[in-house]
Amino acid sequence: MAELLTTTRNATLQDMAALLERQQTRKVDMVVGPRTVHVEHGRLIVHGVEPMLTRSGVTSADGVYRPTGVADEGLSEKFGVPRQYLARMREHALDLYDANLNGWLHRAPADKRYLLRALRGDNGDEGIARAWLSDGYKRVDNLDALMATLDGVRRAGVQVDIDGCDLTDRRMYVRIVCEQVRALAPRLLHGYRSPFTGEAGADNPVVFAGFVITNSEVGHGAFTITPRLVVQVCRNGMTMNRDAMRSVHVGGRLEEGVVTWSAETQQRNLDLITAKTADAVAHFLKREYVEAKLHEIERDAGAPIRDPQKTIHVLGDQLAFSESQRTEILNHFIRGGDTTAGGVMHAVTSVAHTLTDADAAHDMETKAMRALTLAAAQR
Repeated sequence: MAELLTTTRNATLQDMAALLERQQTRKVDMVVGPRTVHVEHGRLIVHGVEPMLTRSGVTSADGVYRPTGVADEGLSEKFGVPRQYLARMREHALDLYDANLNGWLHRAPADKRYLLRALRGDNGDEGIARAWLSDGYKRVDNLDALMATLDGVRRAGVQVDIDGCDLTDRRMYVRIVCEQVRALAPRLLHGYRSPFTGEAGADNPVVFAGFVITNSEVGHGAFTITPRLVVQVCRNGMTMNRDAMRSVHVGGRLEEGVVTWSAETQQRNLDLITAKTADAVAHFLKREYVEAKLHEIERDAGAPIRDPQKTIHVLGDQLAFSESQRTEILNHFIRGGDTTAGGVMHAVTSVAHTLTDADAAHDMETKAMRALTLAAAQR
């Protein structure tokens, strides 16, 4: 298989769209039964699936597919094999990996059905098994979600910028910022300086409106639009999880074989995403919304932190931060110079900037508001 890039971090919109378009040409969705799949040398061997008609002619979906970690998690869930045990077998004992999964496939009811989302290889080469899902999963592809979101923004007539795009084996993230919609946050930023540039928040207390869209093609979350405030002096992002708009990927049962999603079904998905985006723009990209959220944040942000190490240890336990993440949060807290609960929040969001794992970065940023609340409670 010609090497296919499947992930990216902090990409431009153009690069993200190009990557998604390349993936789109490789995608194949199959509803398979337990008798049409077996496992060999850690790979899924698919046989007996009806060929599909594509632009290039009749294409067989049968073949060899190597599972990603996400696909292994799906296999673990559907067959009740502990995830850590499956990962250990893949790394150290592929014969046991094969035997376990083949055993459970053999024992599964013959009429049981699963959705296998994959990327085809070239000319019979090995492909990629992206996800092993329920046959009731409703597809919302990343490229469709991205284009529909941009269409919703265009229809709303608001000038926005793309603040960065990430793609992982689990999710797509697109951060959108509107610098025309801004507010001042002198109380939140008066004691803070960027750990990246040293610029003082007191000199530039501007906060922009924005939101982040997330989507998963492989069962790891709904299509979501979450409001996000961006601090100009450091580009830290503060996501407002409670206000998020979601659309869950659950649909009717699919027939066995290669799934050909109807144009009508896809258009309904796109129309819904476009409408939700227009609603998000109308609500989230308003100065009144930004000011209201800043007021909520500032209620806790001024609480003094007298024992930073203890405070970060406590919130690290509560928010499941690793030891290395806690160390970095403490370092950024010290470098940021803001010895308040707001400074802890800034430290969490700035560390999220530095993580190369986009899923971990997004997860950390979404916990920043909870970190603020926990830090304020430590006084």
